Amino acid sequence: MSIIPVAEHTWAAVTPASTYLFGVETDGDDLRVVQWYWGPRLPEAALAEAALLVPPRQGSSFLDPRDIDELLPVDGGRRWGVPSLQATYEGGVRSVELAFSEAVPGPDEIELVLRDEAHGLRVGLHVRCAGDTDVIERWVTVANEGTAPVRFGRLDSGSWVIPEQPAYRCTGVFGAWARETQLQRAELPVGETTFTSRTGATSHRANPWIMIDAGDATEESGEVWTVALAWSGSWRLTAQRRPEGDVAVTSGFGHDGPSWHLAPGEHLRTPSALGLYSDGGYGAASRAWHHHARRHVQPAAGEERPVLYNSWEATGFDLSEAGQLELAAKAAALGVELFVVDDGWFGSRDCDSRGLGDWWPDPERFPDGLTRLFDEVRGLGMAAGLWVEPEMVNPDSDLYRSRPDWVLHHPGRRRDTMRNQLVLNFARPDVREWATDWLDGLVRAYDLAYLKWDMNRSFSQAGWPDAGDRADMLWIEHTHGVYTVMDELRRRHPALRIESCSGGGGRVDLGVMRRTDQVWTSDNTDARDRQAIQHGFTYLYPAGVMSAWVTDSPNPHTRRRVPLRYRFHVAMAGVLGIGGNLATWSAEELAEARDLVAAYKAVRPVVQHGRLHRLGGTPGLTASAVQYVLDDRVVVLAYNPFGLDRETPRRLRLAGLDPEARYEVVTSEAGATAPVGSRWHGRTLMSLGLVLSTRLPDGPDYRSELLELRRVETS
Repeated sequence: MSIIPVAEHTWAAVTPASTYLFGVETDGDDLRVVQWYWGPRLPEAALAEAALLVPPRQGSSFLDPRDIDELLPVDGGRRWGVPSLQATYEGGVRSVELAFSEAVPGPDEIELVLRDEAHGLRVGLHVRCAGDTDVIERWVTVANEGTAPVRFGRLDSGSWVIPEQPAYRCTGVFGAWARETQLQRAELPVGETTFTSRTGATSHRANPWIMIDAGDATEESGEVWTVALAWSGSWRLTAQRRPEGDVAVTSGFGHDGPSWHLAPGEHLRTPSALGLYSDGGYGAASRAWHHHARRHVQPAAGEERPVLYNSWEATGFDLSEAGQLELAAKAAALGVELFVVDDGWFGSRDCDSRGLGDWWPDPERFPDGLTRLFDEVRGLGMAAGLWVEPEMVNPDSDLYRSRPDWVLHHPGRRRDTMRNQLVLNFARPDVREWATDWLDGLVRAYDLAYLKWDMNRSFSQAGWPDAGDRADMLWIEHTHGVYTVMDELRRRHPALRIESCSGGGGRVDLGVMRRTDQVWTSDNTDARDRQAIQHGFTYLYPAGVMSAWVTDSPNPHTRRRVPLRYRFHVAMAGVLGIGGNLATWSAEELAEARDLVAAYKAVRPVVQHGRLHRLGGTPGLTASAVQYVLDDRVVVLAYNPFGLDRETPRRLRLAGLDPEARYEVVTSEAGATAPVGSRWHGRTLMSLGLVLSTRLPDGPDYRSELLELRRVETS
């Protein structure tokens, strides 16, 4: 199950559940690389005939009907659709004419080489299929083998054709700061639907993936096609639906405006665009993405992420060694395994307007540096972690005063601040070297197990005066620079774990997840709001990377009051963390929190590594639940934010069980409806369901339950 040659100039990428058929099509003097099929897995004997069943396309002098089928439609020739590649050659020539040259096979992959001989442009279309997941990976390489520079206005990672359907519906996520990954679903309109980020990072407003179905898919049934881009900088994804019914999705790095200069002898590789077909609805598509992330994306996917405590919401910028040690002692008593000191530990950082960039401990707050603090943290049985923001600088800092040329800027233009900070240009080798050195020094000096890598500002005045014609490359090279520093830190410190944060969920994608172990989902820690945020997050990303904190009530962002148990149960759906001010928690709250931390640890392997099922309801608005299955273990977290909600469903139907097996309740807060020791047939649990106390018609708001079952016998 990988890349299979089917016929001359025809190949198939075959996964356990799908087939992706592509090859070279002759169109007069034009040889185009096109997609012929993408859907359920075909028998190998049927692959050759699938290429013969391409439906006829009716063209006109206003339309070339075949360009939508191309793996990389270009701006040139008789093409008027959405281009994946736009290039300008010497003399202002903008019409690209690529001809197929050769196929270069490799392990589980193939490169199809196309050339524009007149201008020396070599384009490689790469397709990879690992065979142990249903994800197909594609990317593009370009090389300037000519004698004059080439400028690219668009260089996507490839275009994907969605097979003909009676209708088309798209699913994705939108949002803003503190409202990330809000699920949206609607009919895909005729025309061009574009999702993008122009911020320099993945962004809060959208995430680089789209799911398309025929309008009939549900959580557990129906065909779903997904395209996702593994990139952490600015990006663009366009779904094109033509009046004649064809749909294609193209995605790549960059956004409208910047262009990329390629001098003779230079080359460029795009990030990977990933495609997945599933016939089991949105739920099966999500589980396939989670499986792929664990197998091929996460650097340490087999580990269990520790329960952490972060001091930010307890202290803000009012840090002291004594105050941190007091919080550390209380956190350790709860069973916390990792203590993270957040913003304010360095330089003159007593507010957000100064000190950023001066990465040494504040001598007034920490006279002996951080050594004593972290030694005592480890003495309490916890690992040590630290917040950093390597890509940013305050104008009021020693770093900026000494190196003002290091920030993004244009000559003669303002340097606008946001959050009182400017963006350092990680496209510059000297900036990357500086960042690597001080980060490496911190990890070594304090034996750090964990870095929270934050980025609290979008790009503006994004200039690079020293780069000349290559100035726009910073939009790409900054992200590569961040990747490079993270990769080098992990190489030097294999045990180091990194969290990606960008004002909450502003840098969440499959690119940064190759370098980090978890991501900060949102600065909004309100449990009810978090349910919707986490719901959308899990459509593509696994629970084992989703940082989720328990903070104070009323919530510092929303002022909403939510019981401690409900707050914990929502945070238990991912990687549990605590961020409240433990110094103000009552003895009763601390005791309850200790029990809930222990309960999470007991089910943590299932939550972080199990197959996830989203069960009914609208999270945060009606009764809902999430379920995880790992081997013989089943964990359910059920919620109902409103006690007077008497609407259906009154029963909670489980999913993904063995219908012929019996399951015993191991842990239950459901009382007599599902007591510990009771046994239930898998078919009963999936067809009829359980009546949990969260589903009863009367009772207080914010009811939640943790339920664990174990498969004990098979009939």
